Amino acid sequence: MLSNNNRQRLAFICKRIATGQEVKFQDMEFAQKLAGVNTTAADMLKKARLTAQSGDMPSGGTSEFLRDLGLGIEGNPEGIRRFNTPDELADFFRIDRPDDWRQRD
Repeated sequence: MLSNNNRQRLAFICKRIATGQEVKFQDMEFAQKLAGVNTTAADMLKKARLTAQSGDMPSGGTSEFLRDLGLGIEGNPEGIRRFNTPDELADFFRIDRPDDWRQRD
């Protein structure tokens, strides 16, 4: 459970992230540490990042709904790897291991 002070500070940081304003390093460090131990904080931070990435959305749309659930795509959607053939997909998951891959370091 977030304390009132932590929630207010995180809400301030998330608002700055969502609107594209500058956020101090110490504030981002605080937000990341809090998000690492608290799921509510992690959801708030993720929604702020998705809002910053997607910008203003028309009210009531599917994209807004997914963002509010925290299910949007973080990062560049254009950078998603696409596979043209089943062989490309199989190669992606194939791991080339040396003969002694079972040895411990």
